[in-house]
Amino acid sequence: MTPFTQDVLTWFKKHGRKTLPWQQKITPYKVWLSEIMLQQTQVATVIPYFERFLKQFPTILDLAEAHEDDVLALWTGLGYYARARNLHKAAQQITEQFKGKFPKSFDDVLALPGIGRSTAGAILSISYKQPLPILDGNVKRVLARCHAISAWPGKIQVERELWQIAEQYVPEKQCHHYTQAMMDLGALICTPKNPKCAQCPLTEHCQTYQQGSNPENYPGKKPRKILPTKQTHMLLFQRADGHVLLQKRPSSGIWGGLWSLPEYSQVDKKAWASEWQLKTKTMKQIKELAALKHTFSHYHLDIRPYYLEVDDIITPTESIWYNIDSSKTKGLAAPN
Repeated sequence: MTPFTQDVLTWFKKHGRKTLPWQQKITPYKVWLSEIMLQQTQVATVIPYFERFLKQFPTILDLAEAHEDDVLALWTGLGYYARARNLHKAAQQITEQFKGKFPKSFDDVLALPGIGRSTAGAILSISYKQPLPILDGNVKRVLARCHAISAWPGKIQVERELWQIAEQYVPEKQCHHYTQAMMDLGALICTPKNPKCAQCPLTEHCQTYQQGSNPENYPGKKPRKILPTKQTHMLLFQRADGHVLLQKRPSSGIWGGLWSLPEYSQVDKKAWASEWQLKTKTMKQIKELAALKHTFSHYHLDIRPYYLEVDDIITPTESIWYNIDSSKTKGLAAPN
């Protein structure tokens, strides 16, 4: 065991997080679910989602047998919905191929939808105590600062170097504690802004600290791009009983598989009237609502909603009249 690893484990024993919901009566399913939810999302945000999800789907088999709508409904507001769809598909794959038991082979885990090398390593390390490295955002930051790597980790050669570094520190024993400790160090101590270097157990091993450099300069940042703005138009049809028309979106693309208001690239009231078989008199009552802006990782979306109260219209395939006061939720995109 390297001195670096020993110092990490010593710190974890006293300061590491051990009371998170997925750390209680650890199972591969709990670890897997938490790792997927924690991608791009903070712990405090994830906890209530994790608890609701586990209550609804306590086993992999329960998740596999669930309807996709129910899975997405529990994910609503968490974002990056492909994670939920992949989680659902992976549960079905595990049920079919492994009789509902999470696999122990790294290659088998890596083959599951939505699981990459780092996530596979984290699941197998924490739940099965297999000595495998991880390289999530927190660990990349810790290792880049300790080794004074100033380049952006998104570059293939830089990521390859970080994987080689990560591999050399993984202990044969206590690997599950080491994996959790490295994530905790990045989340609690070696934070992106204002890192708590005075509380860090790795100052003797940290080249950035030893050189007196600003740790916030490590690792390098992704080159900034000005996000383009796209525009879309949504129709909000509402009946007198309060129900709103929703359409199920294609499984691919933004908000894949979620329910959404009918969406159009441009305003064409004649085309809308024809498509929905609405009278001219009805169309004259349409109201343009306040625009709203929604930001994705690659662009801003300028949404222009139009409201129209209708008696009834033809409900096309993959559409529903949704009771907004119902306790039964649907998987809805956040702007909707």
